[in-house]
Amino acid sequence: MEFLSQTWHWSIAGFLIGIIMLVLIYFGNHFGMSSNLRSLCSMTGIGKRISFFDWDWKSQRWNLAVVFGAMIGGFVAIHFLSIPSNVELNPKTIEELNSLGIDAPNGKFLPDYFFGKDFYKSPKILGMLFLGGLLVGFGSRYAGGCTSGHAISGLSNLQLPSLKAVIGFFVGGLIMSYFILPYLLK
Repeated sequence: MEFLSQTWHWSIAGFLIGIIMLVLIYFGNHFGMSSNLRSLCSMTGIGKRISFFDWDWKSQRWNLAVVFGAMIGGFVAIHFLSIPSNVELNPKTIEELNSLGIDAPNGKFLPDYFFGKDFYKSPKILGMLFLGGLLVGFGSRYAGGCTSGHAISGLSNLQLPSLKAVIGFFVGGLIMSYFILPYLLK
């Protein structure tokens, strides 16, 4: 049982993702989280008013298992597989986070500054999270998919647009992390 009480090695998750991708490719399906949002919106009947959501979401029902699997997997990972001592950051990273007013993780996966109980009291943080959500939504629609769809499914299918999108995601993430976020937090 020791195997189930500690965080699994990254190679196990990588191997499982690879197997899932082979199965999806075999059945002619594509993986991605943002397509699930489109399916969920289509299920509400909003397609009668917005043409983007007017499509046969039932053909993608299998993909909704990804959403439920991610939720169940997250629950299992946090409650049964997480060990606070596994969260280790370089001391220089902790120092840089502290200089921005962000607490060190201290065994947590997310900093309280953004995801603690008091984050909703700060209009600045709420605004940043809201704007970030809008930008992610716009970006995934504009790029024709999200990071998981392009990086996992698109690259495994050797799609050049996915390679371009993944490069854009990484460049955008670096710009945000090193230039924009420190400016916003000061």
